[in-house]
Amino acid sequence: MIDIGLTKLALIGVVALVVIGPERLPKVARMAGTLFGRAQRYINDVKSEVSREMELDELRKMRQDVESAASEVSGSIHKSMAETEASLNDAWNGGDDASGSDSAATGNWTRQPDPSLLAIKAKAFRRKKLSRTTGVPAWYKHQSGHKTRVISASARVAKYRRPVGAGKSAGFF
Repeated sequence: MIDIGLTKLALIGVVALVVIGPERLPKVARMAGTLFGRAQRYINDVKSEVSREMELDELRKMRQDVESAASEVSGSIHKSMAETEASLNDAWNGGDDASGSDSAATGNWTRQPDPSLLAIKAKAFRRKKLSRTTGVPAWYKHQSGHKTRVISASARVAKYRRPVGAGKSAGFF
């Protein structure tokens, strides 16, 4: 780096004063300051861009590491699930592969539900649905206090509002 001390700056200032002259020196100094500021901003922008790129590279590398670890974990889980499924199928089939049943040969170990239980469940479902969807008789609604008709708030106000001229004397406002 260039080592510029106070004495060297003073010497540069005196030479500039002699060479440029006192009337143009402030304009030149102002222009030199703005150029120096632009150069500093440009250097800071380049530094920030380089650091941003370095951080992005680090993040990309970290993402690749995480993805590889996740794929390894996923592979080990799939492998253990396949082993567990194979052992369950083997235990379900009774330990031998030649049991002769269709579901054991295909590897499907779901059971078929009992038809009598399905009929009972369907009947209960229909009974519940019917009780939810059927209408309640009007006499029961009146007896238990349920509303039989719903009217809007504005209709209720209009129903119970006094007529305009009712209750007032003719001479008073």
